[in-house]
Amino acid sequence: MKNLGAIIMAAGLGKRMRSKLGKVLHPVAGRPMVLYAVELAERLTDEGVAVVVGHQADQVKAVLDSYRGGKPGSVGSRPVIGREKGMTAHVKNPASKSSSILIAEQTQQLGTGHAVVQARHAILRARGRAAGTYLILNGDTPLLTEATVQQLLTIHADEKAAVTILTAMLDDPAGYGRVIRAHTLEGPRHVLKIVEDRDATVSESAVKEINVGTYVIDGAFLFEALDHLQPKNAQQEYYLTDVVKLAVDRGLGVSAMVVAEADEGLGVNSRRQLAIAERVVRERIRVHWMQEGVTLHDPTTTWIDADVRIEQDTVLYPHVTLEGRTSLGQDCVIRSHTRLTNTTVGDRVVIQDSCVITDAKLEDSASVGPFAHLRPGSIVRRKAKVGNFVEMKKAELGEGAKANHLSYLGDARIGKDVNIGAGTITCNYDGYHKFETVIEDEVFIGSDTQLVAPVKVGRGSVIAAGTTITQDVPPNSLAISRTVQVNRVGWASKRRAWLAGGEPGDRQAASGKGLEIKHVRGSRSEVELRTTNGERRTSDSRPSKISPRPLAPRLLPLASKTKRRKKTGGK
Repeated sequence: MKNLGAIIMAAGLGKRMRSKLGKVLHPVAGRPMVLYAVELAERLTDEGVAVVVGHQADQVKAVLDSYRGGKPGSVGSRPVIGREKGMTAHVKNPASKSSSILIAEQTQQLGTGHAVVQARHAILRARGRAAGTYLILNGDTPLLTEATVQQLLTIHADEKAAVTILTAMLDDPAGYGRVIRAHTLEGPRHVLKIVEDRDATVSESAVKEINVGTYVIDGAFLFEALDHLQPKNAQQEYYLTDVVKLAVDRGLGVSAMVVAEADEGLGVNSRRQLAIAERVVRERIRVHWMQEGVTLHDPTTTWIDADVRIEQDTVLYPHVTLEGRTSLGQDCVIRSHTRLTNTTVGDRVVIQDSCVITDAKLEDSASVGPFAHLRPGSIVRRKAKVGNFVEMKKAELGEGAKANHLSYLGDARIGKDVNIGAGTITCNYDGYHKFETVIEDEVFIGSDTQLVAPVKVGRGSVIAAGTTITQDVPPNSLAISRTVQVNRVGWASKRRAWLAGGEPGDRQAASGKGLEIKHVRGSRSEVELRTTNGERRTSDSRPSKISPRPLAPRLLPLASKTKRRKKTGGK
């Protein structure tokens, strides 16, 4: 339909939700509920969309700003048109190519008619005129489909109605406004009015046809009729539903369409209804992506948020969760129990089981997992591999690089064809600040290496296993930092003898190695050792006056050092 605008009602709190969060902000399939109505309206209109906010207005504005491409979480990033009598209007971000969104604030909750009055103020100030026709939607109807609304618009145009309403038939209509029709012998019964539940008579309460809250109304008639609404009802509010009777009284046409599935048109007013909406929307999403050429091995356990994008021939295994604005390229394989949030994945990427990836980027032919954790800011370049029990945070792993096992890579830039050995850690935090580690192309990092940032390893260098790097390493160098290895032949057999009770010959041999066994007690020997220079030591190799302790493997090397100090005169 040409010359069509939209007004979305999103000012209510939703008391039955029993939540601190405004009703329209509750997510359905990862998207705030209000955005389903906004997106639907934008697809259908050419005269823009006005959203009426009230409870938690700033949070709703922030959601709309993020949706329109503004900074996530910001408020009021669009230029402000004006503010008067509690009304604020925001216009389209100039960089956006699609239709604009106006925001009208209803500071006092005086009914649905009063809410549309706030939208009228915003529209007239921003555009100077009414659209030819307005589609009015509730912000809590995530199940309403484009096909249903298109059908409603067609009926409105074909029957040349001033007002067309969407209705539903309910076995239990309590709580909803009743659609009251004329009783005639010829043709369909025409709509006379809508009566809210609290204002209905006994006979009216028995009517099972209810008002869903979706309208198509002639623009000129709507803006003029708003001035004639009166709060003459049980709640003393301005009801938008009264425009139906105003149209009938003027002899204007009022049409109605009964929705095929009642749940589609009804709003989400409770946690139970929220769960129902979640289930229905997620099933629609799964069906959509299977129709687009994505394989879901177990659709019922595969959770895909509304804003996720997936290319064809990608395979999702059971219990995969794709959240936020995640996008997957072609021919990807995502194994079970993996969760991706706001992550961009290229083509032919394999993500193994039980990975958690958030705000990351994986380029073509990358491989991750199993049991990997990629935190925000992680980038895995083309053909790079992140293996099991590897954690990355704000780190870039270069093209063809590998971090196969048990490593932490934080605040790091890692070049092409680098090997990160098992147990490697970038020590990026000193308790106050974060520092960066830079590893240039073709570096080999041996296992159990610690890189204490800030530090840089030059191209082509080799870091020996067990090394702690605290200084920059020049290109093509070997960096190694280890203590000298000492082998004591026969030490293990002597220790086993001591622990078994000790033989005189073994004790004598131990004394000959610079140790004297003071006493042996019980089958679990506790020893006090005295070095040949007379210094008393317990089994933990420290001077002590406390009770003896079990023999430790490092006693003999300590005694050897004592003998060396005696020879050289050192202390």
